[in-house]
Amino acid sequence: MEEQKKELSTEMGAIRIADEVVSTIAGLAAMDVEGVAAMSGGWGTDLVEKLGRKNFGKGIKVEVNNDETRIDIYLAVQYGYPIPEVAENVQKEVKVAVETMTGLKAAAVNVHIVSVQMKKQPEADTELAADIDKAE
Repeated sequence: MEEQKKELSTEMGAIRIADEVVSTIAGLAAMDVEGVAAMSGGWGTDLVEKLGRKNFGKGIKVEVNNDETRIDIYLAVQYGYPIPEVAENVQKEVKVAVETMTGLKAAAVNVHIVSVQMKKQPEADTELAADIDKAE
């Protein structure tokens, strides 16, 4: 039995929203939250990104049934940020973005923290520090 996808009927026809669209919206909203370091999509999607193709739905699982959706987000948090606060902010931002842009009701936004990442030192700062060490 095939699941019934959300379909909006207008006078000009029907509008269907793909799961990939919902996951992209959720991914972009999550990445805008302070303290989120990266989305975690596993080795397959990481490899595809290294080959040059950005995947904004990486690390997101979406289930759409009728007019509501359940979203699972897998992400890494930057070291030093309170994990519960970052996760709650991700839930709020994703819920608002998905509901506003798609008209679907976000029944659940589950956040899974899979790692903590250290802040990377910018490459220019590293080179500058190396130059200073040589001068001394």
